Amino acid sequence: MNNKYTIVFFDLDGTLLNEDKQVPQDTIQAIAELKASGIEPVIATGRAPYFFEPIAKLLHIESFVSLNGAYVVYRGEPLLQRPLPAQSLQKLVELAGRHQHPLVFQGHDRYYTNTEAHPFVVESINSLKVEHPGFDPEFWSKSPVYQAFLHCEEQDEALYDGQFEDLRLIRWHSKAMDVTLRGGSKAVGIAAMLERLGIPLSAAVAFGDGLNDKEMLQEVGLGIAMGNSHPDLLPHADYVTAAVDEGGIRQGLRYAGLIN
Repeated sequence: MNNKYTIVFFDLDGTLLNEDKQVPQDTIQAIAELKASGIEPVIATGRAPYFFEPIAKLLHIESFVSLNGAYVVYRGEPLLQRPLPAQSLQKLVELAGRHQHPLVFQGHDRYYTNTEAHPFVVESINSLKVEHPGFDPEFWSKSPVYQAFLHCEEQDEALYDGQFEDLRLIRWHSKAMDVTLRGGSKAVGIAAMLERLGIPLSAAVAFGDGLNDKEMLQEVGLGIAMGNSHPDLLPHADYVTAAVDEGGIRQGLRYAGLIN
């Protein structure tokens, strides 16, 4: 067994979760074996904590880098909280409002939309197979928002290009984009956790499949892309494993020397 690596970060959608948003049985067993060997698994996702609580419980994972690195918790203790600036949120609300593009505001323990039952919101949230947001158009002005969903189609992205110095927009659905802090990423959250734990980046492994996984695969000691990854992610990986439903997690952990 390899003792070079001591912690492993896992993306959720397309990595731990298949297209049906289920964790394959082989992945459940592989994570259990990883924990039994003394290696800590950590979730690293664009999702908010309330989107993955059942998955964390299923896999007995206690720590996470959530909301693309904006809200980081280690064994119940928040380590990093980086909400979106209120001034930028206000500008986003006004601009999206002019173009009639609905928004969803994500706090660390709840989330709300500013438009009731919009088809773009319904379609994108349904794809996550989670409960739909509440309705509170003013949530952004009352509570910290760590990430937003901007609901528009690809041809409308140009309306937002160059409008925000401190926000970054990343598409995750044909009708929705993540709005995150520019300069923020899962890698930033991972670095904050590892610094607190006294673990070097070189001792960490990360698994991912999407464009928001690029930074973390580049920064850790071993970056592993799933076989079902976005093609543009592959050049940033040290190793490409099998797809999520083809034993990709187990294969990658074996490649890292972390399980038999």
